[in-house]
Amino acid sequence: MSNPLQQTIEALAKEKGIEPEVVISAIEEAVATASRKYYKTGENLKTRFNMETGQVDLFALKQVVQDVTDEATEIGIDEARRMYQQLYGEEVAAGIELGDEMEFPKATEVLGRIAAQTAKQVIFQKVREAERENIFAEYNERVGEVVNGTVKRFENGDLILEIGRIEAVLPRKEQSRAESYSPADRVRAIIKGVNRSAKGPQIVLSRTDPALLIKLFEQEVPEIYDGTVVIRGAVREAGDRAKVAVFSRERDVDPVGACVGMKGTRVQAIIRELRGEKIDIVEWSEDPVAFVTNALSPAKVQRVSIVDDREKVMEVVVEDQQLSLAIGKKGQNVRLAAKLTGWRIDIKSEEEKRREVEAQFEGLEVQAGEAEPDGPTEQTEQAEALPYTLAGIGEKTVRKLVEAGYQSPDLVAAASLDDLQQIPGIGGKTAEKILAAARGESTPPDGGTAAEGDAPSAGPGDGPDDTPDGQA
Repeated sequence: MSNPLQQTIEALAKEKGIEPEVVISAIEEAVATASRKYYKTGENLKTRFNMETGQVDLFALKQVVQDVTDEATEIGIDEARRMYQQLYGEEVAAGIELGDEMEFPKATEVLGRIAAQTAKQVIFQKVREAERENIFAEYNERVGEVVNGTVKRFENGDLILEIGRIEAVLPRKEQSRAESYSPADRVRAIIKGVNRSAKGPQIVLSRTDPALLIKLFEQEVPEIYDGTVVIRGAVREAGDRAKVAVFSRERDVDPVGACVGMKGTRVQAIIRELRGEKIDIVEWSEDPVAFVTNALSPAKVQRVSIVDDREKVMEVVVEDQQLSLAIGKKGQNVRLAAKLTGWRIDIKSEEEKRREVEAQFEGLEVQAGEAEPDGPTEQTEQAEALPYTLAGIGEKTVRKLVEAGYQSPDLVAAASLDDLQQIPGIGGKTAEKILAAARGESTPPDGGTAAEGDAPSAGPGDGPDDTPDGQA
C-alpha cells in the first residue's frame, strides 16, 4: 500500500483482527452518511474508495427515464445521451438505455468538521461490530475449551480477564467460593459460552462447571487423553467436593489408579488447581447397584436394593458407624452420588433397617390376628369367662344357660323343666340332664348323660332333643 490512508487501514485491520475490506467498507459508509447529512438534497448518494489516490469519491446516482418526475434521482434519456456525447462521443452516448444508472461526481471537501466527526463515529462502530463478529465466530467453536487468562479488573463481583488481546468475563456465580483473586493473577477457566449481543465482554468463563474438571483430567492423565480411560460422568460442588466416574477400555488398565497417579501426583495437581477441592474418583459400571455402591465412596456399603426401577429409586444399607460418612457433610456425599448415578438414593443404617423390618412384622401379625375368624382362641377366652360348669354338660350348653340369666348352679337347680326348655337350643331331654347335673341327681334311665358330654355341637336345638317327648 502506497498512500498514508491505506497504510492506516492496514494497521487498524491487523490490530483488530479483521480484514482490510471491512475497514474500507466502514469508511465508504461513513462518508456516505456524512454526505447525506450535509447535502440534504434527497439524492441517491454513493461512495467508492479510490485505491490509487487513497480518497473516497462521492457520486449522485440518477436513473435514466423517459419522463422525469424527480430531478434528484432521475434524468431524461435525451439529456443523458447529450451529456455522454459531449464527454465520451457519439458511440458511447448511443449505448445509454432506459433504466441505466448514471454517476454524477460531488465534492467531499465541503463536508466540514461535523461530517468528519460523524464519519469517525460510523467507522468506529462498524469496526467494533466486525471485531465482535470475529470474536463470536472464533470462540463459539471453542466452547468447552480451557483457556488461561489474567485478572484485569473487577465489576460488581464479576472478574474481567484478559485472554490474549480480548477480554472475557468470569461471573460471580461461575466462581468457586473457595477462591479469591487479585489483579494480574493468572486464572485457568473453561469457556462456557459466547454472547453475540452482550455490550461488555462476549466470552463467558466458568470455574465451577464440571467440564473444567474433565478437561483438567484430560490434561493430567495421558490414558484419558488417548482414550484408554473414559470419563463417564463428573459432578461438583465447587470449592468443596467432586466425584468423577471413570471406565477403562482395556482390562489390564486400572481406571482409578491411572487417574490418581503414582502416590497421587496426578489428582493432586488437579486438586491444587481447584484450590483444595476434594475429588472422589470412582469406577463406572453398567450395573446400577455396583455403580451406586462405588459412587458412595469412601463409605462402605453393606447392601443395595432397587426399590423402584422405573422411578430409579434405591435403598442403601450401611453399618451404623458408616452412616454419617455415607451421607456426608450436610448430605453432600449422597447428593453428589445421586447426581452422578442418576438414581435417588435412600440411605439407612443397619439398626434403622432392623427396626423397620420388625415394625413390618408386627404390623403383619396384627393384621393376621384381626383377620382370624372366631375359633378356638375365642372359645377358650369365653370358656374361661364362664362362672361355673356342670358335670356331663357341654360348654356350649352352659354358655346358653348363663346367657339366659342362670348365673350359678343353684339358679339352674331351682328352675323347672319348662323354664329350661324356653331357652333356645335346649330340648326336653337336655333339660332333664341339666337339672339332674345341677341337683346332683343320678342320670335318667335312658343314659343320656354319659353320651352328652360336649355333644351339643349338632346345631341349634341340639338335634333330635328339639322334638316333643314321645316323638321319634
